[in-house]
Amino acid sequence: MMAQQGREKGATVLEIRHHSHYSGPIKNYNDYLKKLLVSDEARVSSLQSQISNAASSNVYKDSLQAQIPLTSGANLQTLNYIVTVGLGNKNMTVIVDTGSDLTWVQCKPCFYCYSQEDPLFDPSTSSSYQAIPCNSTTCDSLRAATGSTGVCGSDRSSCNYALSYGDGSYTRGVLSRERIDLGGTTMDGFIFGCGQSNRGLFGGTSGLMGLGRTQLSLISQTHDQFGGIFSYCLPTRLYNSSGSLVLGGDPSVYRNSSPISYTRMLLDPQQAPFYFLNLTGLKVGGVALQASGFSNGKILIDSGTVITRLVPSVYKALKSEFVRQFSGYPSAPGFSILDTCFNLSSYEEVRVPTLRLEFEGGAELNVDVSGIFYFVKKDASQVCLAIASLSYEDQVGIIGNYQQKNHRVVYDTVSSELGFGEEICSYS
Repeated sequence: MMAQQGREKGATVLEIRHHSHYSGPIKNYNDYLKKLLVSDEARVSSLQSQISNAASSNVYKDSLQAQIPLTSGANLQTLNYIVTVGLGNKNMTVIVDTGSDLTWVQCKPCFYCYSQEDPLFDPSTSSSYQAIPCNSTTCDSLRAATGSTGVCGSDRSSCNYALSYGDGSYTRGVLSRERIDLGGTTMDGFIFGCGQSNRGLFGGTSGLMGLGRTQLSLISQTHDQFGGIFSYCLPTRLYNSSGSLVLGGDPSVYRNSSPISYTRMLLDPQQAPFYFLNLTGLKVGGVALQASGFSNGKILIDSGTVITRLVPSVYKALKSEFVRQFSGYPSAPGFSILDTCFNLSSYEEVRVPTLRLEFEGGAELNVDVSGIFYFVKKDASQVCLAIASLSYEDQVGIIGNYQQKNHRVVYDTVSSELGFGEEICSYS
């Protein structure tokens, strides 16, 4: 059954799908995977630099709910997840990103645009579109969301924005207002970026949905409608399945099979867009790991990073214990950022050790079996542990989307809590 776009029990549901940025037919599967992991590493480098160089910024009744189908973006070529929303009178397919704030789409007139599947958004055809003036408090709020202040455009009236993602990707354009339709819940005057110069790893999507924490994020802007709470369930399969992005906090629309356990979000005003948690432990096959890295367990949860990254001491302990428990299977060469690989081509079934992440307050993330191995070779002759090490102990770990599959992940920005509950997400 497919997650339906629209309202459900007073909630709004968006279908979430998988999206992959490698354009054209996949002629060489190995090159395709390598490019995906290279781009993932670029994102991680960008996040690390943003975290270490973070500029200071502002931290931040009964709600409606929006439930939006959420799907894999493999058809549009990226290992990220995408949803479709209405902007003005057009549908736009955008990447879901908890690691950034500003929602933006490519717009006419476009001075430099990458190729996208949907038609470009054309402000001139919408009666509800407005450019935001450069001498406004809204223009001033860009610094918290993008790291740089808005500037007056060439017409001396509009507010121009520039947002760089650190991996060479960027969007530049006019900060604007428009009516947005989120699975049947509409909001007038939604602030977004009308991107007229855009470049990077956005595949065939129209742009990006910012689900971070500053006042320009979609979550902050829709606080009156949805109460500052959202959740998602990411599907496991690349094609022909979808999960959901739920805007609002009514748990009756969730389908979790285990209770949702919550952990405290770590607040850091200097790093406003990001969601940090305190990782207190990790178990492989029920064996608790010992590592110095747990003494400072600050870890970022991110929908836009694919592969989970751990600080070297924790990764080394994880690798050692996993290899010990999986020692009956032959090893294989490493691949890109993944260095713990096996040749499973001669086995019909294997016993895979369980993997559990433990957080402050007793919350747990039991990684789904689909999130433990990354199949480099389709014949299983090169199958790698889908977790990588950071370079330095003082970097911040990241929980990637590959390890979040088949879970309802709940972000409550008002109570400053994040919850995990097991849920089968692939409604095909």
